[in-house]
Amino acid sequence: MVKDYRDRADDSLLTLLGDLPDLVSRLVKAEIDAAKTWISRTAKDAGIGSVWFLIALFFLFWTVPVILVFAIAGLSSWFPVWLSAIITFGILLLAVLVFAALGILKFRKVLRRENPAQAVATDVRIVKEAGNGR
Repeated sequence: MVKDYRDRADDSLLTLLGDLPDLVSRLVKAEIDAAKTWISRTAKDAGIGSVWFLIALFFLFWTVPVILVFAIAGLSSWFPVWLSAIITFGILLLAVLVFAALGILKFRKVLRRENPAQAVATDVRIVKEAGNGR
């Protein structure tokens, strides 16, 4: 992997300094190649992992109706089937409202937060004001 390896113990300082640009350029090219390899491997692994998650979500999607039918069937041992379905619907609607409210509260918190672009703009404005004050 290392090309042109030789013992440089007897080389002069000027010879070593003359070889420096070539060594640096080879090092930069090697680092870029290593980064490309890392990116391609990471992208491939992330893509495969994403497919596995999508398959898991597919099965989860079909699990939800089964759980709901189970709840309705369980409640139908005490109530008529139509009332069991309405009770299950009401519980689900209540859960939707609670989680939607929690989501809205979290997004309000995010929207109030200053993003990095706004922070840079604020810093630039402060610097300009300080420069104009002289």
